[in-house]
Amino acid sequence: MIIQICIGSSCHLKGSYEIVEKFKAAIEAHDLDAEITLAGSFCAGKCNREGVTIRIDDEIYTGVTPETFKEFFKEKVLSRI
Repeated sequence: MIIQICIGSSCHLKGSYEIVEKFKAAIEAHDLDAEITLAGSFCAGKCNREGVTIRIDDEIYTGVTPETFKEFFKEKVLSRI
């Protein structure tokens, strides 16, 4: 699984650094280092008023915030592994 987190200027201002850190911690906590490639990307062209844009393989999700991260990780990552 390849997870790309937008680190473009808009997502950066909306907390992409914190989302990257949360992904790193969650991947480590679930021992998924061999299953997931985590990468940054520049603008995916899906800017949203709130939250960060994330691409998982070929699907794009918008609006991920530190507050919604845990549920997002559970639904979109753990359920696919």
